[in-house]
Parts: sequence; structure tokens; C-alpha cells
Amino acid sequence: MLSEKLKNNSFVLSISVILIAIFRLLLTATIPLLDKTEARYAEIARIMQETNQWVSLQIDYGIPFWAKPPLSTWLSAASFTAFGINEFASRFPSFLLSILLIVIAGKMAKKSGTSFYLPGFILLTMPEFLIHTGVVSTDTTLEFCVAIMMISFWQTMKSETKTYWNYLFFVALGFGFLAKGPLIIVLTFPPLFLWCCLDIKRFRDLFSKFSIIIGILITAIIAIPWYYFAEKETPGFLDYFIVGEHYKRFIEPGWKGDLYGSGHSQPKGMIWAFIFVFGLPWIQIVFYKLWKTRKTILKNSWISFLVLWLLWTPLFFTLSKNILHTYMLPVAFPIMFLIVYWWEDFTKKKLIIRIALIFPAIVFIAYFGLFASGKLDQYMNSDKYLLENIKIKTENKEIPLYYWKDKNYSGQFYTNGKSKVVKTEVQLDSILTLNKKIFFVIPTKDKKEIPEQYFEKMNLATSNYKTSIFVTK
Repeated sequence: MLSEKLKNNSFVLSISVILIAIFRLLLTATIPLLDKTEARYAEIARIMQETNQWVSLQIDYGIPFWAKPPLSTWLSAASFTAFGINEFASRFPSFLLSILLIVIAGKMAKKSGTSFYLPGFILLTMPEFLIHTGVVSTDTTLEFCVAIMMISFWQTMKSETKTYWNYLFFVALGFGFLAKGPLIIVLTFPPLFLWCCLDIKRFRDLFSKFSIIIGILITAIIAIPWYYFAEKETPGFLDYFIVGEHYKRFIEPGWKGDLYGSGHSQPKGMIWAFIFVFGLPWIQIVFYKLWKTRKTILKNSWISFLVLWLLWTPLFFTLSKNILHTYMLPVAFPIMFLIVYWWEDFTKKKLIIRIALIFPAIVFIAYFGLFASGKLDQYMNSDKYLLENIKIKTENKEIPLYYWKDKNYSGQFYTNGKSKVVKTEVQLDSILTLNKKIFFVIPTKDKKEIPEQYFEKMNLATSNYKTSIFVTK
């Protein structure tokens, strides 16, 4: 039975979840696609939808993208088919998966006698989860598959007989291979194995409650066909993806073999800093509570399950230098479940709720502050508004657009793949001698590379804090 304090807070929890979810949905439709990562995946999905090529991902026309499996791209491309080519369509699948996870967690919490809205409140006030509730990336699909696998494993092990959760575990595993590859095994199997080791009887339950042979077949049927056809269409994919992306990326600092960027070199152990920053304020509460109850952690099967789930991911990435803050996303769920389990013990719930609402409030104020002031276009890491400005300033919508050295992915997306690249002064000379009006996009940091004589032939058309677009006279 819920305590009176929880009942008093239930209205705040429900209203907060609904308002934050609506606000996050608004952001999916109004914030431009941001460079590099989000715009890149959106452009890959746009090309897939345009070319109707659903096996081999392409980072540009005819150039295969081997870095990631296709699940998130399939979802965005399908969304483009349903809603058109726009920001909302590219992000909507990610938003939908996050909301679905919130609903699943809410129903689990309600069965245990806790507010249905509490899990959603915890997740939507956690910076990393809120950010990825509507971001075009592979991390949301990975998080979804990891969460479904872990929940399915727990539900299967706690049931008296075989249930549909048993099969759902293998379905999620199969889609996990399509979300991020073999990493799905690395992030889930070790903590599950360690949890079973805490009580040897659990291994017996594992083999009696899981249809392992059928389950492996389910996983294989879901995952293997794409890998087979991807390698067949673009030979070399498996070597790059399996060896490069799943070994060298994490072992070699500043990995030089990345075909689509560069390794994100960080100090070893940086994953813990990411967790403590992007898991605010809940991760601090969790670690404080774990320290207070450290003597009984292993005696509680649910707590020990969640703790191993929580700790394994950062432990695995501790020695890796090539990491991003998004790598902490799979641990958002064990953090949430631990808070839900201890919620009744907290005596200062109202204070915790107020502190948790700080980050969403900051995002809300920043968004409407920039939006109301009309400065949103100046501070977004995207070429959308620049491209809109030059279309407004010219009647000819088909004036060629050239980028210096490299195209921005947002530029590719918002020109429907029609932008081009100038890599050398010789190429620039050749284009300018055509006496044809063109737009020339130059990152602010690269302007010094171009001799002043070229700027004498162009006028500034529009600019923001990081990019300028010139038009030939």
C-alpha cells in the first residue's frame, strides 16, 4: 500500500511525466538535425528511403556505411515513408521506443505497488535518457534491446513455468544484433552469468525455464540474414564491423581505422564521469543507498541483479579510451529500478523531485529563451537555418551548393543529397571560372586556408557561430 507521502506526490509525478514527454516530442519536431552524429544517421536513413536500398547502408550515394547495423536506420527510413522527410520523422522511432520502455517499467512498478508514473519521472529527468528520448542514433535501439533482454530474463527466472518472456529474451537478442551488433552479448551475458553464480541453483532454473535451442533459432532467424546479405553486397563489411568496430575501436586509443570519422579518445575510466554527470541526480542517490545497504546487497536477488546490470557496463568500458557519454545509456534502467525499489524508504521525496526537475527545467528555459529571442538558428550545430536563409535571399532554388573540404551531414540532409565538395584550390579555381553563381560553405575554423583573392569574388550570404555561406558575385 502506498504511503501518504507518495500519494501526495503522485499528482506531481504524473503531470511532470506528461509535460516532459510532450515537451520532448516538441523538440523532435522543432530542433534541426545536429551535426555530426544525429544528422549523419538521418541522412543514411534518407538515402535508404530514397534509393529503396534496405540491405547495405550508405553514408553517401554509392558509399557503404559499415560502422553500424541497420535497425535504427530501418526505423527512421520507414518513418520517412510514413511522415515525409523531416526531423520529426527521423526521430519519432527513437521517441516511441523510449516511451514504450517507460510504459513497460511503469506497469512493472504498478504491480509492485508503486506509482505507474515514478519510473517515467526518474528516466525523463535523467539527462542521458531525456536527451535520447528522440535522437537519431543506434544507442536508443541498443538500450531498448538490452532493457527487454534483462527484464525478460528476470521475469523468466522468477516464473514457475516457461512463459512468453522466455522467447522475448531471444527476440530482443536477435534485434540487439541488428541494433549494435555483438555488443548486445557483451553488455548482457556477463552480468547475467555473474548473477547466476551467486546461487548455483539458478543455472538449473535457467536450463529448465529457457527454451535454449528454439531461442537460438529465433535469434539466428532474426539476425543472420542481414549479416549474410550485407557481406554479399559489400565484401569486407564483416571484417571491418566485427574486428574494427568491436575490438580495435575500444582497444586502440584514437583508432586510426575509422572510415567515417575518428576515434573519440578519452582518459581511461571516463565512463564513470559520464555516468555521474548524465545520470544526475539518481546515480548519486543509488550509490549512497548501495553503500548504506552494502552488507545485504547479495542477499536480495532483485537488488543484486540490478547492481550487476548497473556496474558491468562501466566496468567493461573503464579501460577503453574510445568512448562517448552515450555508452552509459544501457544503465539508465537499473538506476531507475533501484530508485523505484527504495522509493518508500526515502523521507525527503519532495526535495528529490525538485532536484530531479532541475535539468528538464534548464532545457525548457534554454529552448524557449532561444526560440523567443530568434537566436535559435545562431546556436544550433546544424546548417538547416543557413540553407533556409539562402533560399529566402534568392529566387533560384537550384543554385549549386559547395562545401569546402567536407560536407556537413546536416547539409547533405537538408539539400536532399545535392550538395557537393571542393577539396582543393585547383577545384575552386575551376568552379569559379565557370562564371556561374554558386554558394560556397566554409567552416569558420577553415577560412584561413582560403586565399583572400577568392573572397574578393564572393559576398557573404549568411552565417552562424561556426559556418559561413558565400555567394559568387
